Amino acid sequence: MTERSSTFRVRVSGPLACFTRPELRAERVSYEVMTPSAARGILEAILWKPAIRWRIEAIHLLAPIRWFSIKRNEVSEKAKIGGAIHAFFADMKREQRNAVLLRDVDYIVEAHFRLTERAGAEDSIRKFEEIFSRRLERGQCFHTPYLGCREFAARFEPAPASWDTPEELRGTRDLGLVLYDLEFADNHGFTPPTPRFFPARLVDGRMAVDEVQP
Repeated sequence: MTERSSTFRVRVSGPLACFTRPELRAERVSYEVMTPSAARGILEAILWKPAIRWRIEAIHLLAPIRWFSIKRNEVSEKAKIGGAIHAFFADMKREQRNAVLLRDVDYIVEAHFRLTERAGAEDSIRKFEEIFSRRLERGQCFHTPYLGCREFAARFEPAPASWDTPEELRGTRDLGLVLYDLEFADNHGFTPPTPRFFPARLVDGRMAVDEVQP
């Protein structure tokens, strides 16, 4: 088995979040919990290198699940890339849509990374562990991490040594099928990504993810 890093625990929080359920196309409705792919995106915002691949182990909830509904301005189509360049005026494509968001979210993400086939002779697990630990302590990131949508910026910091699970999250809660990640074919993006889902459960505020990974 490929060597893996130590498990890192990162606290992630923010006033608003939206981890959009893909089965609802017209309106945005969030999952109840951060998805593994969103958690991986936050870690990659802190440290991304071709030589490593993050794997989420679990997501802990430190705050109760709270909902918030707003209307948001979105566009009805995307600007086309490639071929002739055409003007795209967002004001002419604007649509108001309802969104059901999460508010005052607070998570702890447990994750580790493994070296990929793109790792060089000078790359090692220890090297990237030290780099990530430094960047996490200093609050450094390549771009601002976000909670599902780019306008919902995330705060991040090292996780505390211990934490309390909210009383209302104790016990077992079935979350249904949750998006795990998107698998991209190795053909330069010409094939749409394939979504992968997993049956998620919240047990005493913890959603286990590691057992669904290959």
